[in-house]
Amino acid sequence: MISLTTPLTEAAVRSLKMGDEVQISGVIYTGRDAVHKYLHEGGELPPGVDLKGGIIYHCGPVMMKQADGSYQCTAAGPTTSIREEPYQAEIIGHFGVRGVIGKGGMGERTLAGCEKHGCVYLHAIGGAAQVLAECVTKVRAVHFLEKFGSPEAIWELEVSNFPAVVTMDSHGGSLHRDVFAASEAALGARL
Repeated sequence: MISLTTPLTEAAVRSLKMGDEVQISGVIYTGRDAVHKYLHEGGELPPGVDLKGGIIYHCGPVMMKQADGSYQCTAAGPTTSIREEPYQAEIIGHFGVRGVIGKGGMGERTLAGCEKHGCVYLHAIGGAAQVLAECVTKVRAVHFLEKFGSPEAIWELEVSNFPAVVTMDSHGGSLHRDVFAASEAALGARL
């Protein structure tokens, strides 16, 4: 298990290889379809949000507002990442993102962006939303809540030992591509 703490350096990310198991601590930012489209079309990050060396988590967390106005994260499972394929590579390059967490993998454009800019795709376990929420030690802030709504907002989360697997590395390796190719070959052999 490799421990990573945000913000991530390019050297730390380039040292990771497909298949490495990691535990992430530090600050991560959620971002789904609305945020990716907004940023891709030239939108500005809200004040105080800096993605340089950071991690974007494809997640629409479930939050409970507390009496004091703070939030508690009760579910933080990954959402399907391929929807962000039209945007992800450009966002990685423009904002200096070093990691993307989600489920299901991404395509060749994102893989090329990871290789060019020094970023990795980290697969989180789907169906474990409550377990992953236990890794969220604090909800630091929420941005664009009124603009995009709760699932699409940028939630700024402090995490401790958040587990993930590197399934796309910065060297052109993609477990998702490899599994698809092997499955296609096995299917072809049966026909």
